[in-house]
Amino acid sequence: MLTTCFTYNPTFETMFAPEFGPVNPFKSQQMAAPRNMLSGYAEPAHVNDFMFEQQRRTFSTYGYALDPSVDTHQASSNTYIGAVDEAEKNKGLTVFETGHKKSEKRKKLKGGDAGEIDNFLGPWAKYVDEKDVAKPSEDEQKELDEITAKRQKKGRNEEDAPADEKTILHVKDMYDYQGRSYLHVPQDVGINLRSADAPDKCYLPKKQIHVWSGHTKGVSAIRLFPNSGHLLLSCSMDCKIKLWEVYGERRCIRTFIGHSKAVRDICFNNTGTQFLSAAYDRYLKLWDSETGQCISRFTNRKVPYCVKFNPDEDKQNLFVAGMSDKKIVQWDIRTGEVVQEYDRHLGAVNTITFVDENRRFVSTSDDKSLRVWEWDIPVDFKYIAEPSMHSMPAVTLSPNGKWLACQSMDNQILIFGAQNRFRLNKKKVFKGHMVAGYACQVDFSPDMSYVVSGDADGKLNIWDWKTTKLYHRIKAHDKVCISALWHPHETSKVITCGWDGQIKLWD
Repeated sequence: MLTTCFTYNPTFETMFAPEFGPVNPFKSQQMAAPRNMLSGYAEPAHVNDFMFEQQRRTFSTYGYALDPSVDTHQASSNTYIGAVDEAEKNKGLTVFETGHKKSEKRKKLKGGDAGEIDNFLGPWAKYVDEKDVAKPSEDEQKELDEITAKRQKKGRNEEDAPADEKTILHVKDMYDYQGRSYLHVPQDVGINLRSADAPDKCYLPKKQIHVWSGHTKGVSAIRLFPNSGHLLLSCSMDCKIKLWEVYGERRCIRTFIGHSKAVRDICFNNTGTQFLSAAYDRYLKLWDSETGQCISRFTNRKVPYCVKFNPDEDKQNLFVAGMSDKKIVQWDIRTGEVVQEYDRHLGAVNTITFVDENRRFVSTSDDKSLRVWEWDIPVDFKYIAEPSMHSMPAVTLSPNGKWLACQSMDNQILIFGAQNRFRLNKKKVFKGHMVAGYACQVDFSPDMSYVVSGDADGKLNIWDWKTTKLYHRIKAHDKVCISALWHPHETSKVITCGWDGQIKLWD
């Protein structure tokens, strides 16, 4: 049926009048009452778009429109809805018929002769109806200036001044009967901690055997004492760093206090006698592990996100830190000065990992790329970035030095080769955990048979390295499980830490 604009509105009687014509003998009940919706049959309404828009605009402009329930041919003063008085005044004309006046253009102040520079206002002149902004009086301005100056001074002082360092020893005697401190590797734990050999065969941890609690806020990172792993260092959002025993009574030995904001990362030197801490107060601090004394402070006014000593024995005086201003900064501990800057990333630097016998290091960043650097050469010689790649805020080198496990923000652990080509191993992708938005640290078992990682749900996930199958999942923490470490000399001991402030030992 060809439909045009209604010239009149049919009445109720007309629409529901009896039909004329012969009755269809074959008409069934279903044919008589078709349904195209739940409550029955709805006919499509045919309304001319232009007429509808004309009345809508008239109503929104003048406040009146034709009454749709009345035949438009019989329209008189009482057939309008809305502002009937206005309709009478305008004689029922629509927006298009009245030729609704456009708002007058705002006039600007006239501004002198173009030849006179001082008086000429030109296109910058104010509008005639523009009111001047209220300005404070002289006294009020003076008071405002004083307040802003005080605030700036206060802010500057808080930023510039590093927090006072102090340390608390939690054990009665720092030295044993032979004069050895807690840094000395214990000989009576039934395992040869001095040997560099990893266990022959590792097994899945089954249950929790100990909880270290002492941090009042979430734990950000944990690090085992180099080589032996008989001590555990942890840093937290409560601005403190703590040193714990892994064997024996598993006590908290020492607390290091010296940062005014959450501590983000920590790193031991090769012997474990010193460690670095990086915090959101923009300071990197070097501490003595034995005495708890803060040896030196470093800052470039930016937030350090990660920090690493150079693992070479002859370069233990150098360390690198990934900063919030996209740079990797290299400091010399002896002079306290910046000796090199690696400035190629396009986002904050999240991780630094030494590879290839410490001749090179790999960095990842918020710019979703992975870059490989030669030590002391500030130009990346390898740049890996794919359109499908996500940010990788946690990276771990495998015990055999051949692979890099990268925690990707798309809930996967990706494996890159750590020798020469740095290619992605597409056959080894570990899935099944939720980590989007968190930098959950990954680790390998010492015999390279398992990969462990925490996740956003507080679970500890364990995969088989060869098959990439998710073997085991343990509910480890109430909040995010941010880090998981497999003990280098134990067959099945894993240490986890979470944002619930606890550090747990699993066996």
